[in-house]
Amino acid sequence: MNVAFQMSDISSDNLKFARQVGVDHIVGVKTSDVIPEGMSRWTHESLSRFNDFVASHDIKLQVVPLPLRKWNPQTPGDSPNIMLGTPERDREIDNICECVRIAGEVGIPCLKYNLTLLGVLTTGRTPARGDVTVRAFDYDLIKDAPMTSAGRVDAEMMWERITYFLDRVIPVAESSGVRMACHQHDAPVPPGIGVMGVDRVLGNVAGLKRFIDIASSPYHTLNFCQGTVSEMLENPGEEIFDVIRYFAERNRISMVHFRNIRGGFLKFEEAYIDDGEVDMWKAMKVYKEAGYDGIFCPDHVPKSDQDTPWGHRQRAYTAGYIKALIKAAENP
Repeated sequence: MNVAFQMSDISSDNLKFARQVGVDHIVGVKTSDVIPEGMSRWTHESLSRFNDFVASHDIKLQVVPLPLRKWNPQTPGDSPNIMLGTPERDREIDNICECVRIAGEVGIPCLKYNLTLLGVLTTGRTPARGDVTVRAFDYDLIKDAPMTSAGRVDAEMMWERITYFLDRVIPVAESSGVRMACHQHDAPVPPGIGVMGVDRVLGNVAGLKRFIDIASSPYHTLNFCQGTVSEMLENPGEEIFDVIRYFAERNRISMVHFRNIRGGFLKFEEAYIDDGEVDMWKAMKVYKEAGYDGIFCPDHVPKSDQDTPWGHRQRAYTAGYIKALIKAAENP
């Protein structure tokens, strides 16, 4: 098990910072790092060149984001038609499949992606320890928000679009030897009701189990966001461990967003890794016992006016905490 930084600016300076704090795995965040300007996908040359650049700093480029992220009316994102379900989705899925093939040729082991409408839902920020601020969500504040321009997208429509994508892409991932890691819908909202006209079917544990069952391939996995999954639960401090075990024992987790929250389903705020509802040491032991041997990413760290925009201080603190948990779990 290893710590990996998700990096929005994979520069030489930031890669040196990662090495200085003992992090030698990197997860990409921006597709612009690997996709040439004016193109909709990476090339073998562009991905290989970027992989070599990271490796030159003695760091492993562990995960790259597919050009398939959030859609919402303000920021259409990459490949919007896949989740909008329009006829143009076939062209975009072909593009994704070519990205997967090239990743396999270059030796990138994992690609992360989202199958979502609305992106990450947030209703504000709130103070936390030491005058930092953390993300907050309260469903009551947005439950009556109007529908987006996507119109009503119910659960059946979401599952059709998700399944259509997976039926095309997972066989390519399997033949290319590339694990596909899908993020959950953050924040979760009531099933069958949704928000802004959209049912968030990957926003509850039953939905995640259904998602994994769509394809039996070990290359069909989760970017398991422990924070988002905790947000799905009425009592995350008690319930999260069984959920971790379920997916880890089935080898369906390729990477973990290792973060903590206060609160639970429909109303929560993010927290320092050592200051939330979930016993993160117990969680780490469950990952280890269930056979998970992948990466853990500091995720959504608190914001401080004493820090950089990316949060170097907060990420260093969180990475050190995770490294200590990993060492303790591997050396009981």
